[in-house]
Amino acid sequence: MRADLKAISELVAPGTRVLDLGCGDGVLLRHLQDNLGVTGYGIEIEPAGVVASIGNGINVIQMNLEAGLSGFDEHSFDTVILSQTLQAMKHTEPLLRDMLRVGRECIVTFPNFGYWKNRLQVLAGVMPKSSDMPYEWYNTPNVHLCTLHDFEALCQRVGARVLQRIVISNGKPIHALPNLLGSLAVYRVSA
Repeated sequence: MRADLKAISELVAPGTRVLDLGCGDGVLLRHLQDNLGVTGYGIEIEPAGVVASIGNGINVIQMNLEAGLSGFDEHSFDTVILSQTLQAMKHTEPLLRDMLRVGRECIVTFPNFGYWKNRLQVLAGVMPKSSDMPYEWYNTPNVHLCTLHDFEALCQRVGARVLQRIVISNGKPIHALPNLLGSLAVYRVSA
């Protein structure tokens, strides 16, 4: 299991309602259902992901997150998850606001552009490529790369309280110099 998915599963309370945005193949939600007894839905835009989610027994809705979450009532979920999808969104601020409206808490994960190996690649004159950002600059779905500091500034801008931050590198938590030494960030936030 991906390190961020493991961290997410430790942040979700058993028996709660979960909305997984950009759920891909539904593996995270399936894991949460099997191990924590959560209920909920996945949202995915890609047809292959929708089919894979259905194959994993996930209730999935095919929709574009860029259109927002207006179809969901305020606080209709205990937790709204956006796992490694933030950087692919064109309208990150409105989406984060919508997540905070729909969920009592939100979990957001993303690759940390401030990671030292990414910084070295930029200094070498090339766009970073890693296991957390595996695409070439010309075919990446990532449109908004950010650092831990950038995300925390966005949280402050939209009025989100950071409840917990887990920073990971090579599958292990990082505590010292997280914006420099952590390749992946996991945040739990609320309004």
